[in-house]
Amino acid sequence: MAEPWLSADGIAEHLGVTKDTVYAWITDKRMPAHKVGRLWKFQTSEVDEWVRNGSAASSGDGGTQADA
Repeated sequence: MAEPWLSADGIAEHLGVTKDTVYAWITDKRMPAHKVGRLWKFQTSEVDEWVRNGSAASSGDGGTQADA
């Protein structure tokens, strides 16, 4: 049986984050997502692998370098 595609709401719920965070990760951290028309769709297995590889981890986004 094929793995179902999740919406942005569905993947946000799966990961325990907001939908805004999901959209930011697509843009800033190359979260695996597929555009279908105007909608983003996600395969849970791809996103889970992306998280396991550490790609979702924050890397000093605090902006402290601007003060240097």
